[in-house]
Amino acid sequence: MRRATSGNEGEAAVLSALIRRDFEVVVPFGDGHPYDLGIRLEGTTMLRVQCKTAWPLRGCLVFNCLATDHGRGARSYAGLADLFGVYFPADRSVYLVPIDGVASSEGRLRLEPARNNQKRRIRLAADFEIDRWTPEELRKVADTAAVTSKSLVGVA
Repeated sequence: MRRATSGNEGEAAVLSALIRRDFEVVVPFGDGHPYDLGIRLEGTTMLRVQCKTAWPLRGCLVFNCLATDHGRGARSYAGLADLFGVYFPADRSVYLVPIDGVASSEGRLRLEPARNNQKRRIRLAADFEIDRWTPEELRKVADTAAVTSKSLVGVA
């Protein structure tokens, strides 16, 4: 699969999975946004979703967490998006991962337990499967994102 179509496939898979679960999804017009989709929650709240395609590596799903802003170099999505919508083509699974829930450069979700039985600081893929997300859980992400956004712009 060519790289350009990989991104489109991932975005389409995340969009489809959200719609199948009755989330209200918005698609921003044009390419100038640091996110690919929005999930509208009750009221005026919207979560910004950046879609990524994951690949397997040593028992994990791995995905890129950096944005490339055409000439300005790689940068974090912190403050620009609230969730990663992660698509894993091998089994067509979709995960929602809060931006602040993974490292700033590379996201990893464990498909199987660590060989050394480590439990701390491990993110199991099963905990982020799209079926586990409810409007209430998404509201918690929105509340956390609102606090983070305020601190990024210096508003107390």
